[in-house]
Amino acid sequence: MKFYFAPMEGITGYVYRNAYEAVFSGISKYFSPFIVPHQNRDFKQKELRDIFPENNSTLTLIPQILTNQAEDFLRAVHTFQEMGYEEVNLNLGCPSGTVTAKGKGAGFLAEPEALDGFLETIYEKADVKISIKTRIGIDTGEEFYRLLEIYQKYPIEELIVHPRCLKDYYKKPPDQEIFLWAAGHYNGKLIYNGDIFCKEDYQILTERNAHLDGVMLGRGLLRNPGLIQEILEDVPATVEQIKNLHDHILEGYMEMLSGDRNVLFRMKELWFYMIEWFAIEGRDKYAKQIKKAQTIAEYRSVVDRIFQQYPMH
Repeated sequence: MKFYFAPMEGITGYVYRNAYEAVFSGISKYFSPFIVPHQNRDFKQKELRDIFPENNSTLTLIPQILTNQAEDFLRAVHTFQEMGYEEVNLNLGCPSGTVTAKGKGAGFLAEPEALDGFLETIYEKADVKISIKTRIGIDTGEEFYRLLEIYQKYPIEELIVHPRCLKDYYKKPPDQEIFLWAAGHYNGKLIYNGDIFCKEDYQILTERNAHLDGVMLGRGLLRNPGLIQEILEDVPATVEQIKNLHDHILEGYMEMLSGDRNVLFRMKELWFYMIEWFAIEGRDKYAKQIKKAQTIAEYRSVVDRIFQQYPMH
């Protein structure tokens, strides 16, 4: 089974990826938070910094592209090829209103004929492997019957399916029946994505889908960075591993960003998820204190108190 790390904007950039790779193992591919090509200009260097090869030298990264214009997609592919990338990912899953209002991300699924034409162009003209990350429709999972017909026509490197509709956002449970149907009808490599938060979630999924090619994890890994080693080895993450991961990330952001405020903004986003790992009394109180911290010194004081509640081996 292959394990992929899902892209999460503002969190799983190269600082987090490198920190995770230094502490944990098991990820076959990391996917970058989406990159949006522009019609009227080339990429700025700061837009590409996250995928610079020198910032990702210890891991396998797949750049993700967000667009509904084939020519923009192809120009982005050319840029990424010049950087040495041989595979890219098309984002057809983002449910953000600012994205879908422009007919991008999951919003593109509302126009299956236009999507079909887009895919025909990019698969004909792009000289790279192209995987797709998709939701199952806009309003109902039945829309995926038509979408899968379209996907079957193209040499998709891997089809990563998040079995929710756009309108579901992350609220309703993933539609396991639609995914099971897709697993029985799709001829290519199929990857599952959605709500794997513990070993039991993974076991239930794989028992129902015996021939699954891989699993993409996102929020589950942010909440429990040791989830893969729990799945594969039945060994939970240790507090030493979590602290090591945290310290790598904090140091990385302090090198990358200027000013306490910018660093703390990133760390606070991370703790929204990571606080779930800590089974301690007063967890919500600590979360609020982290949120209120105005300086790195204040922040460190709170985090140190959290880790002090766990014995170090």
